[in-house]
Amino acid sequence: MTSMPSKADKQVVSEASGIDEEVQVLRERVESVLLAFAEGHLTRAGAASVRIPAEPAAMYDPVRYVLASGGKRLRPILLLLAARIFGADDDDALPAALAVEVFHNFTLVHDDIMDCANERRGRPSVHVKWNENAAILCGDYLMGLSYALLAQAKPCADAPCWDPVGAIGHFQDMLGLLCEGQALDQVFERRTDVSVREYLSMIDRKTGALLRASLELGGMLGGADETHLKHLRTVGRHAGRAFQIRDDLLDLTAEDVRWGKAKGGDLIEGKRTYILLRAIERTHGSDRRWFERIVQGTGLPTDQVDEARERMQRAGVIEEAQDVVRHHTGEALRATRHLPDVSSSETLRGLLQRMQERMH
Repeated sequence: MTSMPSKADKQVVSEASGIDEEVQVLRERVESVLLAFAEGHLTRAGAASVRIPAEPAAMYDPVRYVLASGGKRLRPILLLLAARIFGADDDDALPAALAVEVFHNFTLVHDDIMDCANERRGRPSVHVKWNENAAILCGDYLMGLSYALLAQAKPCADAPCWDPVGAIGHFQDMLGLLCEGQALDQVFERRTDVSVREYLSMIDRKTGALLRASLELGGMLGGADETHLKHLRTVGRHAGRAFQIRDDLLDLTAEDVRWGKAKGGDLIEGKRTYILLRAIERTHGSDRRWFERIVQGTGLPTDQVDEARERMQRAGVIEEAQDVVRHHTGEALRATRHLPDVSSSETLRGLLQRMQERMH
């Protein structure tokens, strides 16, 4: 006989449903506005009004293509949740949320050029569909648009840490850190002695900086004080590490078709990732030489990806990386306990858990 769900079980299901619903509402709000931008409509995004021009098409078609490309919309959702936690109105915070998403897409367009990546989200990259010059201009426009959107965000009446100039300064600091991370990532491609510690420092910039800024800007708009902003930065730092190491794992282990990338693509390209660097650090003798040749040469042959996974599993690298993702997620969750006890704080915790568990 099947037992009836307990009251506690029902409460867990109800809470999970509420978390998913709030995240979905925020995602759909961001998505609908970005699609309206892409379609060329004069769109009121909360406090901001934006229209992407139609001409010259060589300039703006790639911009519309990027804005309509979809995605998890994780960064604007984090910003809106942080803003809600501290009492901000969605309409007032929405321009800042759009700013971080537009900025994120700018970085992807330029990253694809630097990485010679032919696809993004299952579609041809901008520089492939058009050309590198068009992609550079597209990225430049998106970066400028992100600053214009940020300037139109409105804080709560009593927001001690917000001022427009300070917000732009935070955005600029984030841009500097992110560019440092990208530069280090490029430098690492030419080095054979990159340590895990250096790698973590790099992803704190390249991946973590924008997550931290998203949470911090949302908190600032909602009226968070400096102590709360410190906790939000801690959430962002650990969430960034968990997200990127999970990404490194999924590159080798993802089975979900929505992953949309070649299995073991990072290893094939010889990219320095957490799991590859730990495999080198943890192994000895012939096993270590097997992994070292990936960074000493031009990457891993495609037909050896499955062997790489088996060797990493034997060395305990896969399990350790999973533990590290759980650790940083746990640290991020612990920091959220210092935030106001409201429903959006619980949603933030649920979203962090889902980031840890994601399969694509």
